Amino acid sequence: MALMQEADSVTAELAPSRSSISAHTLVTTLLCILFAIMYLDRVNISAAASSVKDHFHLTNAEMGVIFSGFSWAYLASVLWGGWGARKFGAKATLVVSVIVVGIGTIATGLAGGLATLFIARLIVGLGEGPAFPAATQAMRNWYPPARFGYIQGITHSASRLGAALAPPIVTALIVLGDWRLSFVICGVAALIWAGFWWFTFRDDPRTHPRIDPKCLEGITVSLPNRRAKTPLWLLTKRMFPVTIVMFAYGWTYWVFVSWLPLYFVNQHGTNLKNSALLTSALFFAGLIGNTVGGVVSDRILRRTNRNRLARCSVILVSLLGAAAFITPTMFINDLRLVVPLLAGAMFFLELTIAPMYAIPMDISKDYAGLGSAYVIMGVGLSGIISPVVFGRLIDLTGNWNVPFATGVAILLCGALAVSLLRPDVPLVIPHSDEKQAGEA
Repeated sequence: MALMQEADSVTAELAPSRSSISAHTLVTTLLCILFAIMYLDRVNISAAASSVKDHFHLTNAEMGVIFSGFSWAYLASVLWGGWGARKFGAKATLVVSVIVVGIGTIATGLAGGLATLFIARLIVGLGEGPAFPAATQAMRNWYPPARFGYIQGITHSASRLGAALAPPIVTALIVLGDWRLSFVICGVAALIWAGFWWFTFRDDPRTHPRIDPKCLEGITVSLPNRRAKTPLWLLTKRMFPVTIVMFAYGWTYWVFVSWLPLYFVNQHGTNLKNSALLTSALFFAGLIGNTVGGVVSDRILRRTNRNRLARCSVILVSLLGAAAFITPTMFINDLRLVVPLLAGAMFFLELTIAPMYAIPMDISKDYAGLGSAYVIMGVGLSGIISPVVFGRLIDLTGNWNVPFATGVAILLCGALAVSLLRPDVPLVIPHSDEKQAGEA
């Protein structure tokens, strides 16, 4: 008996060391993995585009339709993420969303033609649409305002890591097996994440068994409330300028995500392996840009206490910088110059993300997730139009510079729309709705 008691005592002493990872570290890690998997499952279709196109004998325009299938469902389902996180919590909403993504990605690998490929990509978009608003609501509950830019930046950097790893991973799996295998493996990864999230996350950080009380300083928690009214029209009016700016960002973003591998193959004559490596290099530049954008925005906020300056200055530099770096690529054919220029464009383009996603977190505690849906709607809307227009322009002109020039013009329009953003003005909800909101 004494030996058993001594063993229990030793076990109790060792337990903290085995569970030494803090709740915030665990949640941050899981969110980063989530964003990486979401983007891996989003861009794997472009990494496998050459193989898929050859297998089914598709045109560029038909590939554009497949690319856009994701965005149709993504745009249609994005509001449900913020709504679901408010009503049922980020935990349940994310589990359901990621399971749908996993199923859709596996279905992509089982597709038999253009129609089934399009449907599979619709399913992936249907799952991914709610994921990021739900994740934003989770961040709003777990992090203080001074860290909003940081957490959005680092998680979106992880998403670009997923995008950067997708080309070499998918290419390696194609070489080892075939393009279908790559989608099955990517889909299974999403399902595994959903299981981990369900057993380790709490909507209220104060109830997490590993929480450090010091990490609760400065946070305000909005708990799920199924009876809460949703101020949809009020949010729509406030967030519409955000959607406009993100449409401008998204146009060029989707060009990069969907067409870069084929661009390198067709415009510069690279093979499948080299095009995958070059595409990865550009996404790594975007990875750095995401983190830098969040850190710089938060630093400006801490020094000036001016939300509008902290968010909008970074966004403006981002859009103008991306346009400036893309423009020379239309007049240069040397890959040694084109790749660094496109990497610079990707870096500046991705500076946009963290401050843009921080804006709905700045203006509202209870509806940060739903507000972020309007950020995503701009990207989703451009994702429906941009790939199809890009593919059609290439088929009609055979010139890859024409759609790039269109992207530059839209970036400049987005830069003008930055003046409409007001992260410094909190969302004011009528008193009757505030009582329904059940603030924690």
